[in-house]
Amino acid sequence: MGRRKLATSESVTMGHPDKMADQVSDAILDAIIAQDTDARVACECMVTTGLALVAGEITTKCYVDIPDVVRKTIREIGYTGAAMGFDADSCAVMTTIDRQSPDIAQGINGTGLHKEQGAGDQGIMYGYACDETPEFMPTPILLAQKLCEELARARKEREIPYLRPDGKSQVTVEYDGDQVARVHTVVISTQHSVDVDYETIRRDMVERVAKKIIPAKLLDADTRYHVNPTGRFVTGGPASDCGLTGRKIIVDTYGGIVRHGGGAFSGKDPTKVDRSAAYMARYIAKNIVAARVARRCEVQLAYAIGIAKPLAVTVEAYGTAAVPEQEIEKAVWELFDMTPRGIISALNLLRPIYRQTACHGHFGRNNPDFTWEATDKAAELRKLLAVRG
Repeated sequence: MGRRKLATSESVTMGHPDKMADQVSDAILDAIIAQDTDARVACECMVTTGLALVAGEITTKCYVDIPDVVRKTIREIGYTGAAMGFDADSCAVMTTIDRQSPDIAQGINGTGLHKEQGAGDQGIMYGYACDETPEFMPTPILLAQKLCEELARARKEREIPYLRPDGKSQVTVEYDGDQVARVHTVVISTQHSVDVDYETIRRDMVERVAKKIIPAKLLDADTRYHVNPTGRFVTGGPASDCGLTGRKIIVDTYGGIVRHGGGAFSGKDPTKVDRSAAYMARYIAKNIVAARVARRCEVQLAYAIGIAKPLAVTVEAYGTAAVPEQEIEKAVWELFDMTPRGIISALNLLRPIYRQTACHGHFGRNNPDFTWEATDKAAELRKLLAVRG
């Protein structure tokens, strides 16, 4: 037996105010990129009581009715009247948009010091994969995301009619060494209508949500459940908490199990390596694990603004690699084009695919649009590294 340890990750539903802001930002990005693949978009959103504010820097040849996109997105999330605490059709929508800085633009457009399309900013990006789940994701964040996805489904399909859009989940997993042993604690907080009693909510969240999503083999008599721990969650969404784009970066990625570079994803077109290089780092890490070159793998990419190639590529396999990590890094340089142009081309990122990434996680989902989840380089990696077995 290995050392027993606990690992916890959280997620939030699509109606959480911060996730609302992410979805609005990405819906605007989608509307623009559908018409203009050369656009430069850095779109931020704030939602609060009765107000959605959109700001940022956007350079594009197309026209998008931003207030209409904002209202449609909020409506589809489920905020459609006073009973929900926010109304997509009556809230105020304000915009304050400027163009991308010309100093930044010349680094991306190849008109500055370097002629190749460069990174849109400096920064470090991380990707991760592990073999503990079929999705190559850490168990705590995977389960937390699936709980929130199930809450959304049960609400939208009226299977549990008292549910409202706002909510959170949290899962604590107990490990025996590096093996998942059991689920230690489950937390579900969900906004609800005023006319439902607490015992009904608790029973439904445990029996109809938690036990439906979490494999029975991971639950036991000692698993703890905390449902709406304050006892009441009627007021939710922007009426209870101001939401901002980019404030759920750990929810978006690996749940705190590994490092995060710090940059948010939503509202950014793929010339911003905060987003596109994080997708590439996941793609690389997942292929390394799928190739059985390592059982766990964290990939770090470092960029400087205006420079195309990453400054550094670092692979950390936590002692699980079949070959030295330096050899894996060399193979990564050989097989993957990690320039912004190369990433955009390899992952086909100039498509309106981004709003669907802005809730339930950017990674570990079986969605054909999420090209960074492919494992099509695994065979090449194994061959290049001469990994057998």
